[in-house]
Amino acid sequence: MSITSDEVNFLIYRYLLESGFQHTAFTFGLESHVHQTSINGTLVPPGALITVIQKGLQYVEAEASIAEDGSLLDEKDIPHLSLVDAVMHAPLSTRPSKTKMESTASLQTASDVPEDTRKNDGGEPMDVERHMSSAAAAVDFHPSKVSILQGHQSEVFTCAWSPTGDTLVSGSGDSTACLWKLTQDGSHDQPIVLPHEPVGGASQEFSRDVTTVHWNLDGTLLATGSYDGVARLWTSEGELKTSLVHHTGPIFALKWNAKGNYIVTGGVDKTAVVWDVQSGEVKQQFSHHKAPTLDVDWQNNSSFASCSTDKLIHVCRLGADRPIRTFQGHKNGVNAIKWDPSATLLASCSDDHTAKIWSMKQESWLHNLHEHSGDIYTLQWSPTGPGSSNPSANLMLATASFDSTVKLWEVEKGTCVHTLHRHQEPVYSIVFSPDGKLVASGSFDKWLYIWSTQDGSLVRQYKGASGIFEVCWNKDGHRLAASFSNNTVCVLDLRCN
Repeated sequence: MSITSDEVNFLIYRYLLESGFQHTAFTFGLESHVHQTSINGTLVPPGALITVIQKGLQYVEAEASIAEDGSLLDEKDIPHLSLVDAVMHAPLSTRPSKTKMESTASLQTASDVPEDTRKNDGGEPMDVERHMSSAAAAVDFHPSKVSILQGHQSEVFTCAWSPTGDTLVSGSGDSTACLWKLTQDGSHDQPIVLPHEPVGGASQEFSRDVTTVHWNLDGTLLATGSYDGVARLWTSEGELKTSLVHHTGPIFALKWNAKGNYIVTGGVDKTAVVWDVQSGEVKQQFSHHKAPTLDVDWQNNSSFASCSTDKLIHVCRLGADRPIRTFQGHKNGVNAIKWDPSATLLASCSDDHTAKIWSMKQESWLHNLHEHSGDIYTLQWSPTGPGSSNPSANLMLATASFDSTVKLWEVEKGTCVHTLHRHQEPVYSIVFSPDGKLVASGSFDKWLYIWSTQDGSLVRQYKGASGIFEVCWNKDGHRLAASFSNNTVCVLDLRCN
């Protein structure tokens, strides 16, 4: 058996990508030169590093079942090791024999453990009755309502429905995006593949993984952002229209404005760039951040917000040399930002375990939402309240965290109205239904859950074959798509039989 540093680095790089640590994966990949190796990533299955570690752990456990004198230990005496236990486990020559173990063994039952220490992983007493009743009420999807879209050769990081029809785009680590045109009964032809070929003038140091996708408002044009720092514009039929080359590193975020004449991109080179769609030229570059730009979002057709690992949020306007507002208060990198439907409130979430709500009328935050116990990866406003298609319904904010929970917040007072417990791994994506009555969440525990926003109850559930990177609802609310780490996309039909 031989192990090279390139192989170890590649498996670590893939693990980081599959776990959603895209920014960390980029940095690690750059320093370890994984893209310069001869390893064919399409042949490496998802979860390869974990599989190898699990096999090694099984070997250590097998070794631990043998006493010093060569005899097999009784099953009750064989340790069940965690990964850290295995690393620290004593070698065979230092372990006692079966006889010695039998003479010194003592078992501790659950009743021996103080009651206040018997808690779940989150550190809180487990409400078993609530969890069981919620699970019992949830309805699984019938197989006839599930469509698995296969065509990618690597993890599918992102997906988005066209705002005008049942065309779904998916972006993958195989340097392609795919357009899937679904019929009313859920059937589909082979996808239209959008290959992200090398572009002259762009850095060839990075892969061309598709990191972000976004449709314009009328669904006629699609924008994709890639690790090679190029934003590409495509027609709805998959024809490459323009390649936008300016960034010197991966693009992490990309958005059309409502008018459709500008696109803003943000990337690892610390900049945000506004592009003129008609000419394909840079309209203005904004270099105000001191670290990678992680997200961007338009407030209106000429102003947008950007956030960064530098802990800052800038609101910028075309033609202005300096930000028109800078929000500061987060104590760690800011992962995502979103304007509410009325474009008067800006929400942000951070690795400092907080989300914050800001107003352009003041420099400090309106609300500091601090009930999560882990990094908050993403957030979403409900499509309700002023400026939305559901103006009579109350506005809500949803946050998804590495503490495995989703929280729903009442915006006026900044209070948490529901904490959604079911996931066992970090939650990477959340999305409201078009009417705001439901919210869906996807996690690397393979589960997709659909919750009621009214009472926080779990109403539908689906378990996939691997971790979920993103979930998205179509315009009518009767289809929900999810992108998975096992190279597939799943479409769930919520209509009754």
